[in-house]
Amino acid sequence: MLWTTYTFVNVFQYNPGDVFFCTADIGWITGHSYIAYGPLLAGATCLMFEGIPTWPDAGRFWEIVDKHKVNTLYTAPTAIRSLMSYGLDPLKDKDLSSLKVLGTVGEPINEEAWHWYDEHIGKKKCPIVDTWWQTETGGILISNLAGVTPAKPSWATLPLPGVKPVLVDEKGEEVTELTDTHYSGNLCLTMPWPGILRTTWGDHERCRQTYFSTYENKYFTGDGAFKDEEGNFRITGRVDDVLNVSGHRLGTAEVENAINMMAGVVESAVVGYPHELKGQGIYAYVVLDGRNRHEEDDQLTKQDLLATVSRIIGPIAKPDKIQFVSALPKTRSGKIMRRILRKVAEGELENLGDTSTLLDPAVVDEIKEGKI
Repeated sequence: MLWTTYTFVNVFQYNPGDVFFCTADIGWITGHSYIAYGPLLAGATCLMFEGIPTWPDAGRFWEIVDKHKVNTLYTAPTAIRSLMSYGLDPLKDKDLSSLKVLGTVGEPINEEAWHWYDEHIGKKKCPIVDTWWQTETGGILISNLAGVTPAKPSWATLPLPGVKPVLVDEKGEEVTELTDTHYSGNLCLTMPWPGILRTTWGDHERCRQTYFSTYENKYFTGDGAFKDEEGNFRITGRVDDVLNVSGHRLGTAEVENAINMMAGVVESAVVGYPHELKGQGIYAYVVLDGRNRHEEDDQLTKQDLLATVSRIIGPIAKPDKIQFVSALPKTRSGKIMRRILRKVAEGELENLGDTSTLLDPAVVDEIKEGKI
């Protein structure tokens, strides 16, 4: 609780009297930590949200900000991308001038969503804190400090005081050679931080094996990351979501970011599937802006997507299969259920597990029916 309070006050630069609106589900770790523990221990006024951001209409968040004069808004990139798809009409007649700080949490935010958030919600006057942390870390570990340290679109930026991250290769050696303009490797922590986990209930050995055995004397986060020459970090996604395409290692978040850069794309999710020649192929699920969706143009849109990915990353990263979907399967807190998407891509349509807790279980049936 001490760490959540410390990070809440410093990352968001909380001032007494500010109204803090974290849109997370209270049952998710972000809800525990940054609706209940940190803000309340700091004496902050908190708003709790029940429902989804697009009901009864896509102006729900902005109406809440206007009505309650919210000063800090903390939400997920998935929610931002979803709201982007509705255009600017839901923002009409909504007074967002009370906002002083914006935040993102839950996954890496792509640059297009970052700039939309900055321009249309923050009016280019609100610092955006891109926070990286995990359930296991007890609170935020890497983030810029609102209005104090510089933001960098789609980068979590600098570690907080007491946090010592490092990028290592597969052998656990620190990465010291630049790739283009940055270092690239697996993200580890080399020293205990104030919110470090001590154990897992009833199974200490599992805790040790999961987090502290992969690399000697290091906590392995399970994430890959980039680091620039100024020490800023950009999280590229789970290492177990890394694709191995013809011997080339690609992060799914990296490919998704490239797809999301194309105009008309709301969001995407990329998974691997068995490929006879490449070992792993790239299967992309893409949500298009409904206003621009014309099925007769799907083939042209796919060509544009392939060209965009090839230009931003390279030809090796072009998806082998692109399936247009109306939505992605998500939990109520906005997390994309990649497990389901991976199983569909692999053809395991009868073994998807429990989907009843999803925000919209019907989306899964649509995805199964449209499998390429």
